Amino acid sequence: MGLFLKVLLVFGFCLLDFVYAHSMSLQKLRDKQNAPFSVYHLKGEEEGPTLLVIGGIHGDEPGGYFSPSVLLSSYKIKKGNLYVVPNLNPDSILAFRRGIYKDMNRKFATIKLSDPDYENVWKIKELITYKEVDFIINLHDGHGFYREKWENAIFNPKAWGQTYVIDQKTLDNVPFGNLDEITKKIETKLNQNLHYDFHTFGVRNTQTRFKDEEQQNSLTFFAITNLKPSIAIETSKNIKELDLKVYYQLSSIEALMEILGITFSRDFDFTLEGVRKKLDDFGTLNINQKTLLKLNNIRTQLNFIPLKKEDNSFSFSHPLGRVKQTNKGYEIYIGHQKISTLKPDYFSMRCTLESLEIKADDKDFCNVKLGDSLKFQKGFLIKPTKDIRINVIGYSKKGIISEDNLYIDKIDKNFSLDKQGNSFRIEAYKGDEFCGMIIMEKNDE
Repeated sequence: MGLFLKVLLVFGFCLLDFVYAHSMSLQKLRDKQNAPFSVYHLKGEEEGPTLLVIGGIHGDEPGGYFSPSVLLSSYKIKKGNLYVVPNLNPDSILAFRRGIYKDMNRKFATIKLSDPDYENVWKIKELITYKEVDFIINLHDGHGFYREKWENAIFNPKAWGQTYVIDQKTLDNVPFGNLDEITKKIETKLNQNLHYDFHTFGVRNTQTRFKDEEQQNSLTFFAITNLKPSIAIETSKNIKELDLKVYYQLSSIEALMEILGITFSRDFDFTLEGVRKKLDDFGTLNINQKTLLKLNNIRTQLNFIPLKKEDNSFSFSHPLGRVKQTNKGYEIYIGHQKISTLKPDYFSMRCTLESLEIKADDKDFCNVKLGDSLKFQKGFLIKPTKDIRINVIGYSKKGIISEDNLYIDKIDKNFSLDKQGNSFRIEAYKGDEFCGMIIMEKNDE
């Protein structure tokens, strides 16, 4: 073998070693990575402008991420389109901190490959620059109440709360580039219907390109530099009522959609009470396609919930649903709010049973899928299934191994899933295998 070839081979192996070592090092750095965010598309029945709604860039600003969650659950677009990101910074939302990997909203000019926010920042950049996106809003809660003139430490020109923030007055030769005019229209409309007079909104122009070097790293300025009209909507952190902040956020979004020509309907009365009811609806959690938990009024701790030792699947109907595994069990969150802890009971789950036959009250037997629920008033009876053992949690009878073929009309409310004592678990097993759960809901009406 010639000397040149030997040198080339040695160099090649060294290069491969370097590339491998570098990739492993980068992977090690990137092992600590923010959870991916969610993107939803609300497509209108008619063509029209497209609005991108971004929430949750800061984890301690709940008005900024619960507002898009209500948009997703309760609004239908008739003309135009909405792309909705309710949880851009999932790990910080879970921790209820501005940014556990530092401020994500200061990473849009440059970001290191090793940054835990890298994937989320680049993916939202791609979405911002989609050709079909016509306008972008970034939702926040900010300190204090903005005023053009200094009044005190809370009401002053440096406050961010109750503002529509623009980076510049206009974006020339771009549809909807008249940012100052648009935000002043929203401001005028919102200030006509305030819960308290001092909640007045104002337009804050940061003049980012010339006066605010820090703001040049922000999401909205990245959008502006890519010729995408963009504003930030900030409700005040000094407003402690989440429902009121969300009401103001949704009012602002509706006013903007009206200006853009996006038409919509919603499935609730647009009042503070209506918003509050929407915020109290936590939806459901499907676990491994075998257990469906209704999260409204769920007990703060549920014991002996059948789970696998690893690779459990948790699917929420609520866009801000999240599970955090700790040494205490599996904590269930909606946004930053911990609503329950599941204490696990581990099982293999290869059982293929799909349903049970159940007779509620004096009705006929009906086929109920595992992972579903059934209402009853007085009692119920479960038809026996070969090789299947039934456990009704909160019911016991001496000498009974399987609680099928029994009319059950009394269950200990201390074992209910909900705080009112109306929701109970039927669990099905085949040997040591967990097959699934059905929820029996007592209806006293």
